[in-house]
Amino acid sequence: MAYKKIVLQAFGGPEQLKVVEEPELPEPVAGEVRVKVLAAGTGFTDTIVRQGQYVDVKDKPPFVPGYDWFGVVDKVGQGVEGFREGDHVADMPVIGGYTEYLCVSADQLVKAPAGLDPAEAVAMILSYTTAYQMLTRIRNIKPGSSCLVHAAGGAVGTALLELCRLQGLVVYGTASAGKKSLVERFGATHIDYRQAAFETELMSHEPDGVDVVFDTLGGKSWSRSYKCLKKGGLLVAYGALQLTTGEEKLPSLILGFAKLSLFWKLIPDGKQATFYNIQRRRGSHPEEFKADVSTLFDLLAQGKLKPAIAERMPLTQVADAHRRIDKAAVEGKIVLINQHA
Repeated sequence: MAYKKIVLQAFGGPEQLKVVEEPELPEPVAGEVRVKVLAAGTGFTDTIVRQGQYVDVKDKPPFVPGYDWFGVVDKVGQGVEGFREGDHVADMPVIGGYTEYLCVSADQLVKAPAGLDPAEAVAMILSYTTAYQMLTRIRNIKPGSSCLVHAAGGAVGTALLELCRLQGLVVYGTASAGKKSLVERFGATHIDYRQAAFETELMSHEPDGVDVVFDTLGGKSWSRSYKCLKKGGLLVAYGALQLTTGEEKLPSLILGFAKLSLFWKLIPDGKQATFYNIQRRRGSHPEEFKADVSTLFDLLAQGKLKPAIAERMPLTQVADAHRRIDKAAVEGKIVLINQHA
């Protein structure tokens, strides 16, 4: 049986993503299961991998990209226990998810309840688990605390907004004017960063600053966000989006990391700053990752979460999805769907 996968031929633009048809399905070896992928997530992280700028990916093209996926067990390899055909499962391999079928070690899998919408379920893996861990694993953020979320209209941004609302937090979100209604849908106060400095707008609402800032933009923004914290506040940096868009150069990002890791620790202002990376945390706390994804699957099954799915697109239209992501023209998350599932 033939199947399709997406191969990144060379680092570069979306045109480097090519549809390849394989004549036979992969066969699981001992300890593996074969999965029919129902949905694969997309986001800025995937575009960074595509450009060759994601430091945790050492592979060189050609390879199959795709940070996270959700699917159903199609075949069980020898010696596998705890999984059977028909089980719904998920994983976050960083690369490899843009395919209709794949084989994966059973140890990597997170089991999901039956009946989930695959597009909503895949949003729980990278996007929502990133948000959930930043909200729960770094510091116990009490209800009523105030937060600033940057890139609030994106996949992780909207996940943060929804989870913050679930935890009873007061939230402000920076986004373009076109994403104002999306930000407000989750009960957050919209800040149009293109019309005025976000610090000025935020301080008009919170003169003493906020308790937490979640900043995925980069070094220059981290410095501005740090100033928005009240005494005892926490800055969580978790990306460098503006480096990939060309709005920031590498030297200022390096300076930002120096401030995060050293300079700000020496200032006796009561503020804290840290950098979060989901893949590295998963490597050091694998059971924590599985527990958190499972918790989010349960919340989704209970109807307590409704992720912002911008569009469900066929896997073969991945290049178009990446073009839209590159233009920051996505409200929430584009999900790639296996049309043969």
